[in-house]
Amino acid sequence: MAKPKKSLTAVERRAEELDTIAAVLPIERRDELAELLTDHDVETLRHLVNQGMGDNTLRALTSDLTYLEAWGLAATKKSLPWPAPEALLLKFVAHHLWDPQHRETDQDHGMPAAVDESLRSQGFLKSVGPHAPATVRRRLANWSTLTKWRGLDGAFASPALKSAIRLAIRAAPRQRLRKSAKAVTGDVLARLL
Repeated sequence: MAKPKKSLTAVERRAEELDTIAAVLPIERRDELAELLTDHDVETLRHLVNQGMGDNTLRALTSDLTYLEAWGLAATKKSLPWPAPEALLLKFVAHHLWDPQHRETDQDHGMPAAVDESLRSQGFLKSVGPHAPATVRRRLANWSTLTKWRGLDGAFASPALKSAIRLAIRAAPRQRLRKSAKAVTGDVLARLL
């Protein structure tokens, strides 16, 4: 006599669905991803795998989506809404691009301590301080892409969001660093050619 099959919880079902695309996702994070991602998120990822998206691109999208879901839960106590309202996008910018000097005198400036602690305890934040502008732009771009794939329009191109990003980058005294300690200069390039 066969045993009756136990009905799966939503998290267990998502974990099983993630197993179907495990070839491109880190298996050690399967349970964490199943808890953080929604059914729609998993379905979107499975669709991308089936359509032939590159493994690294899919991993990057999954990583950013997982971070965004964790941040959304920590910041609003709710899963990300689709499409995200402009106010939530502005909150994301305010939490991630802030002025460390201003934070010394105003502890409420930037990412709230409770959100920071939540993300840090889950392993999503490692360094102290604001995020790199390129990281924030990439995560917003991936959020926008995932919104479009769901057939929705977001506020990612709004003048307020673009202005907030531009002004936040200007306000934070972030020193531009060279990508290489030994940059290729004109004289070195001339010798090579």
